[in-house]
Amino acid sequence: MLAHPAIGCFVTHCGWNSTLEGLSLGVPMVAIPQWADQMTDAKYIEEIWRVGVRAKEDEFGVASREEVLFCLKEVTEGERSEEMKRNARKWRELAKRAIDEGGSSDKAIDEFVKQLKTSKGKGEQEA
Repeated sequence: MLAHPAIGCFVTHCGWNSTLEGLSLGVPMVAIPQWADQMTDAKYIEEIWRVGVRAKEDEFGVASREEVLFCLKEVTEGERSEEMKRNARKWRELAKRAIDEGGSSDKAIDEFVKQLKTSKGKGEQEA
């Protein structure tokens, strides 16, 4: 879904899988975290990777309709949105390179499989 060209941004609760999906597909995000690691992921989305904005919550812990609309406009319109889109494309390319043949993820999985093959039978007790 997120890879479709009609998608302008991703409103996410900032779970790790959703965050990685948005990042690897180069989609700017509106972060609405609820608890645990989602808060950290939202911080990375907005402040570190700079690929989105975090919706502000009211005193009840809810992002209002107006706040979500404001964030959607921040991510899709204007100069700041262009920076987020550039950053999102950059992270998409970095993710693509990592999984391409010879990339860091490709090498890591090859090394993992190699270690599994060489450790076969080690640590097993004889019957």
